[in-house]
Amino acid sequence: MIDGMTEGSGTPAHRPRMPADRVERIRRWHERAYRASSAPDRPVSSVSYFGHTIVVPSEVQPITPVSDLLGRAVLAEVREGDRVLDMGTGSGVNAILAASRAESVLAVDTNPKALRAAEDNARRNGVADRVEVQHSDVFSEVDGRFDLIVFDPPFRWFRPRSLFETAITDENYGAMNRFFGRAREHLTENGRMLIFFGTSGDLDHLIFLADEAGFDRTVVAGRSLTKDGWTVEYLTFRMTPQ
Repeated sequence: MIDGMTEGSGTPAHRPRMPADRVERIRRWHERAYRASSAPDRPVSSVSYFGHTIVVPSEVQPITPVSDLLGRAVLAEVREGDRVLDMGTGSGVNAILAASRAESVLAVDTNPKALRAAEDNARRNGVADRVEVQHSDVFSEVDGRFDLIVFDPPFRWFRPRSLFETAITDENYGAMNRFFGRAREHLTENGRMLIFFGTSGDLDHLIFLADEAGFDRTVVAGRSLTKDGWTVEYLTFRMTPQ
């Protein structure tokens, strides 16, 4: 095990649904990516994203080359009058995209720097009147039901070592387990979800949780990227209660 990635004792250790050599490869991949993206001198970035200006502080998950797979799905899925929940909003990118059509958007995260960034970006892009930003650990502070839930969960099941790493690691998939355990009670009668995930995480576990919670799923966007001789699949799922 890599230091700082050992499973904690608070919840049962996650047992990946994949061969041991793939688990080790994911750990090595994660460590390289973490060292590159969490460098203390990583500057604040400002990017143009689907016509919006998004500013991302150094301790908030940056927009990646595959972020558009979820962003395009959000733009295609949101309907006028929708009430939208953006779970794990980060810099607020998907909340801002949803607010271009939705009646209201609740954007939640546990990272206080992400919450400030989301608020600032909502104001910067003229949608602050339709985006409410709130601290919540999954559904802990969320009330009511939503027509659409957008979730870009951490891909890895390791213990985070920093505030930044909480965006990409979810110890023993505790947050993802809780999400699927309560998602149905926060969806309207015709509610649906958009979930983004990839094979650099335990994709089979996400599918297991969705099946156990009684969600039908369809892949609405996907892309393969090859790095270090390893091809990773990134997918956006549209999920609806059975």
